[in-house]
Amino acid sequence: MIDQRVVVVTGAGQGLGRCHAMELARDGAFVVVVDPGVALDGAPGQPTRADEVVAAIRAEGGDGRAFAVDVADWDAAQHVVEQTLTTTGRLDAVVNNAGILRDRMFVNVDPTDWDEVMRVHLKGHLAITKFAASYWRKAAQAGVPMQARIVNTTSGAGLQGSVGQSAYSAAKAGIAALTLVQAAELGRYGVTANAIAPAARTRMTERAFAEVMKAPESGFDRMAPENVSPLVAWLASAESGDVTGQIFEVDGGRVAVAEGWATGPAHDLGRRWTRAELGPAVRALVAARRPAQRVWGT
Repeated sequence: MIDQRVVVVTGAGQGLGRCHAMELARDGAFVVVVDPGVALDGAPGQPTRADEVVAAIRAEGGDGRAFAVDVADWDAAQHVVEQTLTTTGRLDAVVNNAGILRDRMFVNVDPTDWDEVMRVHLKGHLAITKFAASYWRKAAQAGVPMQARIVNTTSGAGLQGSVGQSAYSAAKAGIAALTLVQAAELGRYGVTANAIAPAARTRMTERAFAEVMKAPESGFDRMAPENVSPLVAWLASAESGDVTGQIFEVDGGRVAVAEGWATGPAHDLGRRWTRAELGPAVRALVAARRPAQRVWGT
């Protein structure tokens, strides 16, 4: 249970983010639902997707607040954190879920699309979390015990690469590395940072992997997005304080911990290599290493 905790979830208006928000609320959290919109708190008289999710949370007996903002907007991110603290007096976790796709083969990459993918994924993971982390550090330095959590969203595309998704893969790989740095830097303040690499049916994956994501006619629906959310809720809880700097792959009923990049076989001559020596040596090292997972789409 994460009763009484306050959790920000980005990209929470639909798909995985909505499932995370609902799961967290059912566990007793006050959920701050962040999703793009036309004004900081939604246009008057015009409910946003964020408003709809908060309404659904309240219909089930929970509570939350909606912010219709761009997660990569620096001022809006600061506003979300400041208003959350003003409203609730606390902030315990940030779940970074917001993302977009602009898929193209690498030779056809459009610079504008590339920049937008990086902005939404990488700056979107930075902005709200940076302001939250500043609050957690200041509180910890003042002697307040912290049990704060960051839950980021990477992807198999970021861990292994994915054909036709160079921008998305690069951004998601950046998120995985960012998670490791956050865990190393923020642990002293009582903050953990982990990431999930989910496989689930969403608006984005339904188009890219239609056959894989198709719902079965009967039985367990492995690709249902709500399958991912219990892990997110656990990682956002006080109970998960001994787990940090990890990447978890999750789909259906399967949870795996990614082992990540690590130094493999090596050969040290103790002197400068010659060009002629390197070919045989490099091939021997590659042959001796643990086989890499295949790039998605190959």
